[in-house]
This record gives sequence, structure tokens and C-alpha cells, in this order.
Amino acid sequence: MNVTIKDVAKLAGVSVATVSRVINNKGYVSAETVHKVKDVMKRLKYEPNQVARGLTAKKTKTIALIVPDILNPFFPVLARGVEDVATLHGFTLILCNSDESGIKEKSYIDVLRKKYVDGIIFASNNLSLEDIEGLEKANIPLVVLDRAPNMETNCVIRVDNYSGAIQAVQHLIDVGCKKIAHIYGPLEYNTARERLAGYEDIVKNSPWFTPTLMVPGDFTIDGGKKATEELLRNHPDIDGIFSGNDMMAVGVLKQLHSKNIQVPDQIAVCGFDGINLTEITQPELTTVVQPIYQAGKLAAEKLITRINKQLIENEIINLEVSLVVRDSTRRKVEGEK
Repeated sequence: MNVTIKDVAKLAGVSVATVSRVINNKGYVSAETVHKVKDVMKRLKYEPNQVARGLTAKKTKTIALIVPDILNPFFPVLARGVEDVATLHGFTLILCNSDESGIKEKSYIDVLRKKYVDGIIFASNNLSLEDIEGLEKANIPLVVLDRAPNMETNCVIRVDNYSGAIQAVQHLIDVGCKKIAHIYGPLEYNTARERLAGYEDIVKNSPWFTPTLMVPGDFTIDGGKKATEELLRNHPDIDGIFSGNDMMAVGVLKQLHSKNIQVPDQIAVCGFDGINLTEITQPELTTVVQPIYQAGKLAAEKLITRINKQLIENEIINLEVSLVVRDSTRRKVEGEK
């Protein structure tokens, strides 16, 4: 038999309203009554219904994370960072996978708003100003991560994509590459545009540069394979490839391996993101590492701060990236013994 708040009130000899005040720690209740009510709750093994409490206070100690593709190894690491902080603060995490679909994402937003979720972290690309305005009207705080549209509302957490791309291309130049191509992600993403801009700004004045060295790869392994095939067909003399994310870089390695092209001796390869997969490829992949787990933790911390009304100002946070050199670019520079 399910024990109800009415059962607690009856046995404790108080009103339902008094029990509710004790549970929610709101309103005056004498210390003696608090002790009596809590003792009855313990004896009856009564646990307050968090959803019911949320409907009253419009707070459910629940936050949501919306990601575009949970199969991409980047996002589970991000989600783990969010979850660890949420758990620490007594929040439950709802993970929503939008499959890159704006319609699906809007559906999630609508459901989450009706469920009185306390806040939302967006790591997807389909968040619109209309969505933001709707969430603000519902008093639901949000934190927007790097992949989302360019906006300066609530809290935005970014990494320095442009600087990371420059580090990657400069590294390929430093190891002796004479003709470097770039495989970029969907240009509706800030991440893809900024990494493309970093590549282009370094190489655009090189005598070998041509726009056909920049090929789309859709941020997927298959996209990386197809882009590599196109580059080899149009530029068989390339000796370096900077991939706009690690998933595409894995596709590059697979395609080069299928053609018996040696990495890094014939073509050096560098990725971007720092997902765990880069450490188990053959050869291990040089990549620009961003602090994925730390970004998830920070996003959750910022969201919970806003839920607790401890910060309401808009803020933009920029995280640093770093180049990690592995075997996919470790080759002898010309003249080196």
C-alpha cells in the first residue's frame, strides 16, 4: 500500500498543509511539530513525491542536456561531466538526443517545459531565438555550448576553435608538409566555420593553395572517407590533412589505409576534439584537444547557479585548447637524421 501525505498528517495529528511545510522547509512550523512529522514519515517509510512537489513549487531538481548525436564519442564524455555535477548537487539529468533534427529538438523543449524541468543545457545546433524567448518566459535558465548558434544570452561556453585550427595547420607545416588540405564540418555550426577560417588564414597566401583543397565531411567517419577520396582524386600530391573533427579524421585514416598510403610518411593527419577514439586508432591520432569533460562540468555548474538565482547576468566563457602530438604526424622533417 502506498503511504500518502494524508496518512502522515493523520498519524502525526496535524494538517496536510503542515506536513507539506515540513517537507518543503517553507513557512513556520514549531521544532516539536517538525520532529513529530519527520518521525512519522520515518516510521511509515514515506518518501515525498518529487514530481508532486515540483508541480507545487515548479521546481523538480531536474535538468536536461540536449545533444545532436549521442553516437558521437564526444557527447557521452560531455554528458558525464554534466551528470557528475548534477548528482553532486542533488539534481537528476535527462539526456535528450535530437538526431540533428530541429523538429525533434523543439518537441523536447516543449515536453521539458511542461514537465517543469529546472534548466536546460544545449549542445546542439537548432536552438532558435524563438526557443530562447519561450524558455525565458517560462523562467527556465539555459546554458549554450560551443556547437550552438552564435548568441549572447544566458551563458555561452565556447572553445577557441580558430586558435586550435591554427595550431593544427602550423604543426603540419612544421613537420614538413608542403600541401595541406582541410576537411570541414557543416558550416551552419560555429565550430566548423571557425576551424575552417583558421586553416584558410594560414594557408591562403601559400603558392600551392587552391579552394578545392577545402572539402566538406559532415563531421562523420563516412564523410571523412568520402572527402579523402575526393582530395586524392583532385590533389594526389597532398601530404597533410587537417580534419575539422576527430570522427572525420578517423575516416581519413581508414581511407588512406585502404589505399596503402602510409601515415604519416606520405600524408600526415591531424584532427580536432580529443575524443578517446584518437588513442586507439592505428596510428594514434594527433589532435587538438578541447576540455570536453570539464566543459560539461562547467555547464552544469553554471546552470545550477542560475537555477538557484545566484547569477542572472549573461556571460560568455572561452576555454583553451591544446595540440596533442601522436604518431599520425610524427615524421622526420627533411634533413633530420
